[in-house]
Amino acid sequence: MKKITIDPITRLEGHGKIDIFLNDAGEVENSYFQVPELRGFEKFCEGRLAEDMPQITQRICGVCPEAHHIASTKTLDDVFHVDPPSAAKKLRELFYSAFYVTDHTTHFYILAGPDFVMGPDCPVAERNILGVIAKVGLELGGAVINTRMKNHHIINILGGRAVHPVFGLPGGVSKGLNEEERREVEQIAKDSVEFAKLSLKVFDDIVLKNKAYVDMILSDAYTHRTYYMGLVDKNNKVNFYDGKVRVVDPEGKEFVKYAPRDYLDHIAEHVEPWTYVKMPYLKKIGWKGFVDGKDSGVFRATPLSRLNAADGMATPLAQAEYERFYSTLGGKPVHQTLATHWARLVELLYAAERLLELSRDPEITSSDIRTIPTAKPDEGVGIVEAPRGTLTHHYITDERGVIKKVNLIVATVNNAAPINMSIKKAAQALIKPGKEITEGLLNRIEMAWRPYDPCWACATHALGQAPMEVTIYDSRGQVVQSLSQNLH
Repeated sequence: MKKITIDPITRLEGHGKIDIFLNDAGEVENSYFQVPELRGFEKFCEGRLAEDMPQITQRICGVCPEAHHIASTKTLDDVFHVDPPSAAKKLRELFYSAFYVTDHTTHFYILAGPDFVMGPDCPVAERNILGVIAKVGLELGGAVINTRMKNHHIINILGGRAVHPVFGLPGGVSKGLNEEERREVEQIAKDSVEFAKLSLKVFDDIVLKNKAYVDMILSDAYTHRTYYMGLVDKNNKVNFYDGKVRVVDPEGKEFVKYAPRDYLDHIAEHVEPWTYVKMPYLKKIGWKGFVDGKDSGVFRATPLSRLNAADGMATPLAQAEYERFYSTLGGKPVHQTLATHWARLVELLYAAERLLELSRDPEITSSDIRTIPTAKPDEGVGIVEAPRGTLTHHYITDERGVIKKVNLIVATVNNAAPINMSIKKAAQALIKPGKEITEGLLNRIEMAWRPYDPCWACATHALGQAPMEVTIYDSRGQVVQSLSQNLH
């Protein structure tokens, strides 16, 4: 049996490798996506004060600390049985909308864009953000940088710093907006709406008008029919900050809609011996392996999943793009994994529009931004939509508010099983007996997981002994030595 290894895989947060095994006929027998990182946050948070959790858990990731920060803050509301004032909730959502603009911009232009703007078979040295800027022009490249910078400035205004903010508190937030800051946020939001519209036009011009790209998006190699998960408001519209978790089946019918506190009634986690990543699945269906379809408990939680799980967008421009998205791709639900990149741009527009709405809300400059907790702490669950998917924090404390137990179902973890399935299906479609295996072909296999925007720095956890394999190479790329522990 022959093994093909893609190591390291590129353009993701964290590290990983893909091992593809071919049978004697040269066909793909199996593939494994392995991540060498291990994060122990669930254990070393034990014994900490609950109110420290928004600062601790956001250190899981430097790319999306705001997601963990806000999820943790909402969890503390539940732990301390306190309802924040309306203005505090709106400030949190404003803060979170600015974060979404920065994060979706990063993924589309830096991590995913090179595959489409430069082409999947483009030379490696050109298939990056510098190549993208060279092709689309310095003006758009400057707009990407400025959009991220300005929205990080909003995070800095409210959070005290642009990365790892100090903002969320049980029952509210630490800082509000004055009128001068509000006007500044409003202008940034206006600019962000225009940038999102421009990004959708770029996608339309470069991807949707290229028949080869459209055929690739619609191809079976990048298609899986799974369940889809996303947070929705009371009208079943996409919401990043609050609401209930809605799951629809592969036909688009509602399977379940649950409140954060009920997540354990619906979600369980499967463990495989060859990875540090746990595999969530729908408990009422059960774990049936790495297969899709209505009888499999595998679900996806991505921008595409959120659109599939919702009945629409809560802002007008994003709703129009939502409708165009589904009319172009043949109706709901859309199962093509590569369409996630387009869905991400629809969400970018929604985040910018929502940011603008909140910046104009009369209550946004209110000084009533915190309700002081008075109840005895015990247990709480908080859920937000991280850019990569549904993010769940669950804390149990003693009567003094000291953490006894933590459970985190991180956004990328939801997609662990689908990512492995997508890699295998793409490999089976692309690698054929007698066909030359080029770098471009291997990049097309990597393209099967890039839509998920995986953040393995957040996602990796292990039970029991941690298996590890280390391979040492010399300067010529030859294997010098292989070391392992706890491999069975």
